Amino acid sequence: MMKRKQKIAVIGCGLWGRNIVRNFYNLNVLNTVCDFDEDNLKQVTEQYSEVKVTKDFNDILNDPEITAAAVVTPSHTHYKLVKSILEAGKNVYVEKPVSTVAREAKELTELAQKKGLILMVGHLLLYHPAVNRLKMLVQEGALGEIVYAQSDRLNVNYFKNDRSVMWDLAPHDVSVISYVTGKEPVRVISAVGCSSERNEIMDITHIGIELEDGVTAMISDSWITPQKHVTLLVRGTKATAVLDDTVAENKLVLFDNYTQGNQNIRLDYLEIEPLKLECQHFISCCETGRKARSDGDNGFMVTAILEEAEKIMLGEKVKKLDEVNFALSRLKSIKQLKG
Repeated sequence: MMKRKQKIAVIGCGLWGRNIVRNFYNLNVLNTVCDFDEDNLKQVTEQYSEVKVTKDFNDILNDPEITAAAVVTPSHTHYKLVKSILEAGKNVYVEKPVSTVAREAKELTELAQKKGLILMVGHLLLYHPAVNRLKMLVQEGALGEIVYAQSDRLNVNYFKNDRSVMWDLAPHDVSVISYVTGKEPVRVISAVGCSSERNEIMDITHIGIELEDGVTAMISDSWITPQKHVTLLVRGTKATAVLDDTVAENKLVLFDNYTQGNQNIRLDYLEIEPLKLECQHFISCCETGRKARSDGDNGFMVTAILEEAEKIMLGEKVKKLDEVNFALSRLKSIKQLKG
C-alpha cells in the first residue's frame, strides 16, 4: 500500500509558529499557512514563495488537498480550532497544551479516535535526544529505583501572552517527567503561584505531584527570572541524572549517589533538533496511522493535572480567569474565521 503524501497546513505563524513552518517546509510537506496577521503572512511569502497563504481558517477546512493541520495559536483557542479540523477529517498537530480544560481535552481525544485520525500534542521534550537517552538510563536501571524528579524552567517572558506561566511551560515539565520515569501522575500534592504584577496572570508557579509507586515530582516555572535556568533532575536509589538544556554540550550528566565528586558524562546520543524529530514523527504517524508518542491521551493527562493545580492555586479566582479567556477566545476565533 502506497503512503499518501502529506500536505500540511500551519495555523499561526508567530514567533514559535515560524519554527513549525520552517520544519514542515524543509520536510517537503508544507502546503498552506494561515494567520490573520498580514505581516506574518508576508514573511512566509518572502521566504517560501511556493507556499499558499490565507487569512481565512475555512480555506484550511475546505481544501481537500490538505491532509493535516498544525495549530500553533494561543492555548485558549486550541479546542475550537482542533475540533473543527478533526470534524473536517484531517489529522491534527496542536501545540501544548491541547486545551486548558480537561473535559475539552478528553472530548478532542475521543473525537480523533472515533474518526480514526491522528491527534498529536506538541510535548516537544518527548522527542529530545538527551531526554530519550535519559529515559534509556532509567529503563536500564542505571539510576536504580526512581524516587524523585525535579524540573525547573525559569526564564524571562516580556509578553506573558498565555493564561499563566504554568500553562505556558509546565506542560513540558509534566509530560517529560512522566515520560522519563515511566510513571503516571496520581494527584497534585501542592500548588502555589503568584503574580509579580499583582493581577490574575501568574508568572511564578510551583507544583508538587505524586506519581505512581510513590515517586514525588516538583515543578517550578517562571516568566520573570533574568538568568535562564532549564534543568531536569531525576534521582534513583543508585544515581542521580541532571539534564541541563541551557548548555550546548554535555547536557546530560550522571552522578553516583554515594561517591563524592564522581560523575560520568553521557555523550552517546545524536544532537538533532528536537522539533525536527517531532515534525517527522507527526508525518510518520499520519502516513502509517500509528499512535503518536504525545497523543491525545498524553495531552489529556497533562491538562487534567494542570487544571487540578490551577484550582488549588486560585480557588474561586479561577472563574474570573475563565471569563477573561472565554472573551479572548471568542475574539480570536472571530478574527481567524473572518480574516
